Amino acid sequence: MAEARTAPAPPALAHQLTVAEVEAAAAGLLPPGARDFIAGGSGAETSLAANRAALDEVFLVPRVLRDVSARTTATSLLGTLAAAPLAVAPVAYHRLAHPDGELAAARAAAEAGVPFTAATLSSYPIERITATGATTWFQLYWLRDRAQRLDLVRRAEAAGCTALVLTVDVPWMGRRLRDIRNGFALPPEVTAANLTEAAGSAAHRATPGSAVAVHTSLAFASTLTWADVEELRGLTRLPLVLKGILDPEDAALAVRCGADAVIVSNHGGRQLDGAVPAVQLLGEIRAAVGDSDCQVFVDGGIRSGLDVLRCLALGADAALVGRPVLWGLAAAGRAGAARVLDLLTDEFEDALGLAGCAAPAEARTLRTVLRPGHTPRPR
Repeated sequence: MAEARTAPAPPALAHQLTVAEVEAAAAGLLPPGARDFIAGGSGAETSLAANRAALDEVFLVPRVLRDVSARTTATSLLGTLAAAPLAVAPVAYHRLAHPDGELAAARAAAEAGVPFTAATLSSYPIERITATGATTWFQLYWLRDRAQRLDLVRRAEAAGCTALVLTVDVPWMGRRLRDIRNGFALPPEVTAANLTEAAGSAAHRATPGSAVAVHTSLAFASTLTWADVEELRGLTRLPLVLKGILDPEDAALAVRCGADAVIVSNHGGRQLDGAVPAVQLLGEIRAAVGDSDCQVFVDGGIRSGLDVLRCLALGADAALVGRPVLWGLAAAGRAGAARVLDLLTDEFEDALGLAGCAAPAEARTLRTVLRPGHTPRPR
């Protein structure tokens, strides 16, 4: 096995060897309201739990007698080289986890050589995030204010973002019961830095329910359609990614609308509770995009490099992680986020080689068993 590339663990994470252990270290450092906002899902959190359970049901059929002495984890994502088939998913308000927020997370992504997705609701502006040197994708919510959403697209282009990620599964925020019970509102120092003060101020107001949900209901439009996607495709030359695709028919429509990639996702279990885990649709969505150039990404419950390999074997080109990066931030700032990404990359390289593959593309040839005793599914 090649020498591990993981940097020395920061002192706060010296004994943490997995993402789950980083999560445990972070849990006691986050205020309860922020911890629930990051960790929670919608409704009874059925989909939140199912995301993890679905991954644990995927068993790989390794190949043997292959020379895996020289391996690479590198791949191309949206035309840009990445050190691993991995990217940081868009997550709102990183400053809830650490004062350096998205700036620290983006620097960690740059060090790891993987893309960072800056959210519309990031707590630092786009321009400061791209200035970290990270390969930055910008995630766009469909705002009610047409001028403001077009301005965000132009700002992302001007700041040097290399892709535009349109979230398509949030006409409004799902009922996140933890936030409602907590009466969760943003602390004064955490703002939606890309939006006007008037647009973001509702997220700070005390309310019997979730102030963040009130804010998004005021800011987000529920009118987004395929016609809008086509219009957006014509407004920017950036690669266009649609995030929140689960139905293969929608994946085929995305290709027809000119999408360069789709992110198969149930929003981390935070939108429709009971929505199918994304990994269970990967094979069908890969078939639906056919031999087009549209890449297939996935998120939801990814907690190890083995999970990344599972996703590739099921048909994905890359996996995105969100919550684990925030746990790293909470535990040790930039160094903690970097530790998470290094762990995932090293675990992926280890699993890749043990499965008999020397490069990410070879993982797509692996067969999987969805539960012990079932017939292997051919790739």
